[in-house]
Amino acid sequence: MCGIAGLFLKDAKLEPDLGSMLAGMLSPLSDRGPDSAGFAVYGAETPGYVKFTLRLPSAFDIDRLLKVLYERLGAPVAQRLHGTHVVLSVPAERALLTRQALAAFEEVAIVGTGRRMEIFKEVGRPDDVSHQFGLGAMSGTHAIGHTRMATESAVTTNGAHPFTTGDDQCLVHNGSLSNHFAVRRELIKKGLSFQTENDTEVAAGFITAKLHDGGSLQQAMEACLDSLDGFYTFVIGTEAGFGVLRDPIACKPAVVAETDRLVAFGTEYRALVDLPGIASAKVWEPAPATVYRWELH
Repeated sequence: MCGIAGLFLKDAKLEPDLGSMLAGMLSPLSDRGPDSAGFAVYGAETPGYVKFTLRLPSAFDIDRLLKVLYERLGAPVAQRLHGTHVVLSVPAERALLTRQALAAFEEVAIVGTGRRMEIFKEVGRPDDVSHQFGLGAMSGTHAIGHTRMATESAVTTNGAHPFTTGDDQCLVHNGSLSNHFAVRRELIKKGLSFQTENDTEVAAGFITAKLHDGGSLQQAMEACLDSLDGFYTFVIGTEAGFGVLRDPIACKPAVVAETDRLVAFGTEYRALVDLPGIASAKVWEPAPATVYRWELH
């Protein structure tokens, strides 16, 4: 019953409105998943820097964390607070040092990393989650989002989507995988680690493993069709854009609308009705077992 959304902007003039448009897409999908929500926004990068999105416990002393990072990295760390999350910007060559320093704070979770990607997710109604993180004020070139009706695991922030196992890469999922435990075991043998029992995290890890093996995103998505069993629709975010993949049966609903200014994906058409130019958009249903990708040039 999850609701998923993706938005890719062709027109740079729309970039300041990316967050508000995605928030408007997630709101009507609340009926499909009111337990939690999350989204990944691909905004501007700072050349030579990597972003760490962290989730902090309540009443956490962030000044202590910043002091430790300053001592380890030898320079101040830029940070932006968004509700329960904070986005740190660190020199790319000090990313490993940053991970090592953060490991000392067991109560702090790394939600995602990347040059452009920032991920925010939390339990609660989607409208409340969007407001908490200030989604409406965020800008960028593309974003994906998710509202969750928990069916296979507890309602927790860790269990909310998107899931990520690689820099600037994440995945949201509507459906259920039937062989994710077997796939997880094989991925663990390859060195991947997982934070939850969620099947979506396994799908994200599978794609990352294929990319690490030297395959392209196209090949990794095609490999999902051979290796992941179940009913699913994936929306996959990358630094360059996003992709959509449905299983060979494609029983989960999905709709795409495309204009000369944007491409939008939604679990239902009602998620798209307020987007600019939607009245004249080309609207269609993605075919089963077919890879779709939209990327920056």
